[in-house]
Amino acid sequence: MELRVLQYFLAVAREQNISSAAESLHLSQPTLSTQLKALEEELGKQLLIRGTKGSRKVLLTEEGMLLRKRTEEILELVRMTEREISLSDEVIAGDVYIGTGESDMIRIFARAAKRIQEKYPDIHFHILSGNSAFVKEHLDRGLIDFGVVYSPVDTTVYSSIKVPIRDTWGVLMRKDSPLAQKDVIQPQDLWDKPLILSAQKTDAWPMSSWFGQDITRLNIVATYNLVFNASLLVEEGLGYAVCFDKLINVSGDSKLCFRPLSPKMKAEASIIWKRYQLLSKAAQKFMDCLKESCEFHGV
Repeated sequence: MELRVLQYFLAVAREQNISSAAESLHLSQPTLSTQLKALEEELGKQLLIRGTKGSRKVLLTEEGMLLRKRTEEILELVRMTEREISLSDEVIAGDVYIGTGESDMIRIFARAAKRIQEKYPDIHFHILSGNSAFVKEHLDRGLIDFGVVYSPVDTTVYSSIKVPIRDTWGVLMRKDSPLAQKDVIQPQDLWDKPLILSAQKTDAWPMSSWFGQDITRLNIVATYNLVFNASLLVEEGLGYAVCFDKLINVSGDSKLCFRPLSPKMKAEASIIWKRYQLLSKAAQKFMDCLKESCEFHGV
């Protein structure tokens, strides 16, 4: 497969119309159609479902959708590589990509990024949100430089440093809810309550053991990927959200409050990167700054 042909395919996937894609690529429609058919023959799979006479809309087959996803990743890697190689040896600039979930420990990244940006204003930072599986997948594909995980680290694959900030588990609720009168929340307090839990939970989710019973027996009324969305559900009275502290402002006129769990539950995270990966100059500067920050906090 040639990059040029993949770019043609991606243009058609986005436009959903061969004529429009050909115009944007400055190609004739027959030329573009020929290139697409050759790509399908090379892969031995149908990628596009051409419209009938009454419709010019082009849809992707299942294989076409997979190729679109991979093509976007491939072209992004090409762009990243071109930017890194084109920089001179004297210039420290570029992009640093970080994959992480929602957590107050992002402040470690924010402080390091601020220090780096003041010294090297041409370094830019990009945050991608996701769970541990998302982070590891993007690291393995070279789409991010660093990731944050709460699961055990495979040291044969990844290098890591411990994050000095610990996240505290607790319950986000309305200030007028019955449990708001308590200083801490115990497992039995939630057994009969409508709960809003993270959609990213797995069998290894630390909260599974804290509840003291099978999670499937609990009254889970909703799940969330973003805590802000969960906070809106809580505010409207749908239920109690189990989440980390310090992610939602519960001060002042907020209708919400946060109560920690008892027994206490704290989450420990690690910053990871591929063990034998050659970091870009921008990423290396950022890593050096991160290590200094973590050592300053006693890690």
